[in-house]
Amino acid sequence: MEVKMNWTVLNQEAGMMLREFLLREKNISRSMLTDIKFKGGSLLVNGFHQNVRTILNKGDVVEVVFPEEQISDTMYPKQLPLRICYEDDHFLLINKQAYLPTIPSRHSTASLAEGVLHYYKTSNLNRTIHAVNRLDRDTSGLVLFAKHRYAHDLLSKQQKNKEMKRSYLALVHGELEEDGEVEAPIGRKDDSIIERTVRSDGQYALTRYHTVKRYNHFSLLQLSLQTGRTHQIRVHMAHLGHPLLGDDLYGGWKDLISRQALHSSKLEFYHPFLQKKLRFEAELDDDMRTLTEMK
Repeated sequence: MEVKMNWTVLNQEAGMMLREFLLREKNISRSMLTDIKFKGGSLLVNGFHQNVRTILNKGDVVEVVFPEEQISDTMYPKQLPLRICYEDDHFLLINKQAYLPTIPSRHSTASLAEGVLHYYKTSNLNRTIHAVNRLDRDTSGLVLFAKHRYAHDLLSKQQKNKEMKRSYLALVHGELEEDGEVEAPIGRKDDSIIERTVRSDGQYALTRYHTVKRYNHFSLLQLSLQTGRTHQIRVHMAHLGHPLLGDDLYGGWKDLISRQALHSSKLEFYHPFLQKKLRFEAELDDDMRTLTEMK
């Protein structure tokens, strides 16, 4: 099934060249426009093929047929249980289970992306993977996939402009009495290719947190990222002296849970095709939920 979009030219858009209309008004990138021209796509105005220099008139119907995308030869469809939270012609939102990487890695036998490829295949969708966000293997929660490159580009712009909002739930050691924030630069630890740490020459990072509930020796926090550094929540909470339960890389203990107790719980973004904001919330995995139900 090919991906196509069409728009009716408005009064204020009349007189534009087709190129300007697509680049400026519809946020189609120059590289995508080149691919449409040379890789099997089409540009039509009122049903007729046109070039990018065509002058548009009010009421013209512009249609773009995007070229077929090639599936990466490093990914293979694999049947996996998918907890789908939302789906339409442009996006697929999944509540990822823990212990599953978002994309394939050398240390895993399956990934969420490969499960999505299998889902596309069984749904007769010739689509490749466009992950709008990613989660660590052991972090559960919301992962958004775009079903085509144009949708991915539009959501990537929202991310860059900090217009997409995400929040997380975490269980941390200790009992936090107040809400707060951690503003501390993060960089790679000198003797590790994986571990990050707070360091003066690191990248600026800001995490805000709200204490939802206090238990005996641990707390449930809701956190929002104002920046997107690798392992940001894990590093910042360890720096604060409250590492995540189960996160032995950053000082947490695995006596209550066998992975870092972190869940991407809420996602909000502007749907560029429906032209409205959408908000979603994902339930906790059983291991974290059981701990939050403790007295």
